[in-house]
Amino acid sequence: MNGWEILRSSLRGMTSNKMRSALTLLGVLIGVGSVILLVGVGSGSAKAVAAQIDSLGTSTLTVRAGGGGSSSGGIRFQNLTLKVADALAVKSEAPDIKAVVPEVTTSQTVTAGSVSTTAQIVGTTADYFTVTNSPVAHGTSFTVNDYTTARRVVVIGAQLATTLFPGEDAVGKTVIIGSTPYVVNGVMAAKDSTGFENTNTVLVAPLTRVQQSISGYGNLSSIVLQATGSGTVTAAQTEAATVIDSTLKITNPSDATYSISNQSQLLSARTSTTSTFTAMLAAVAGISLLVGGIGVTNIMLVTVTERTREIGIRKALGATRGAILGQFLTEATLLSLIGGLLGVAGAVIGSQFSIMGVKPSIVTSSVVLALGVSMAIGIFFGGYPAARAAAMRPVDALRHD
Repeated sequence: MNGWEILRSSLRGMTSNKMRSALTLLGVLIGVGSVILLVGVGSGSAKAVAAQIDSLGTSTLTVRAGGGGSSSGGIRFQNLTLKVADALAVKSEAPDIKAVVPEVTTSQTVTAGSVSTTAQIVGTTADYFTVTNSPVAHGTSFTVNDYTTARRVVVIGAQLATTLFPGEDAVGKTVIIGSTPYVVNGVMAAKDSTGFENTNTVLVAPLTRVQQSISGYGNLSSIVLQATGSGTVTAAQTEAATVIDSTLKITNPSDATYSISNQSQLLSARTSTTSTFTAMLAAVAGISLLVGGIGVTNIMLVTVTERTREIGIRKALGATRGAILGQFLTEATLLSLIGGLLGVAGAVIGSQFSIMGVKPSIVTSSVVLALGVSMAIGIFFGGYPAARAAAMRPVDALRHD
């Protein structure tokens, strides 16, 4: 038999029992589709996290108090004050730092008309919106003069604006924080947020006003730094540490009770976590592909048993061992290949929908790998039934009842 005859014979064998072949294809389809789709979920999740972190700005660093130890072994919090922020803003001391944004963060009840909610209040400078990549979509931000004169103006997040002023334009309206009225200057653009702040729900006001009316003149919650470029983040971080150590009189690095983090570190940590998550999903899906392969073996063993007399007749008429082996091996491989292609189609259709809140992103390498593995499974798991058929003696096969 030539290759074409073997292929035709294999197709006839598959179509002779359509239900059995369909169920076998379904097993492989589910396995291949699961691998591709779950790897896609992991990839989609990684892209979403990267986009969220990127939206915060890739050249920003955040200085926070805490994290160090005292000589007695307890946690000791370092004072982050405006004096530290002012020292970081000296260009001659930190040439790779472009902007310095001090922040005081607290929670307060905010009231607008009959609506009240608890919101995160951020007291900061006018550079906040540029440095944290939080543009004002409607209205305006506050100015340097607003900061200097401690005016009662605020800019609110998109979600907070919807909560306080449902169906209304928030700009120009008044909100009450504590017992003090503030005028809404603008509404920030909605954006995906991660990390320490969700800008959709914050209320941003001049630092001077927040310290005067809400938080008091204590320490800062954090200081956000913007490097001069994405390539100078590391240099800016080193310069910031040197300036802070000098300002706070820290001589031993182990006594430093502050931390400086950048978005690249956060992205690296999230990427590592997502890769582990994706590998775990792929491993779970791979088990279903293995189960599909075992189904191929089971069906091919049944097929060989049912067609034993046919095998005996063909051998009696001169069919070689290789021809019998090739026929059943081709049939098993075709089952796996067609099931795999249907699995790819199913995964592509499934990727159009969100799974667990994540839009899957099909990875080409996972498609190629899943198809290759499905073919290998056909050859591997179909090998034993095919070898068993090829090893039959014509006399024994013809005697089979």
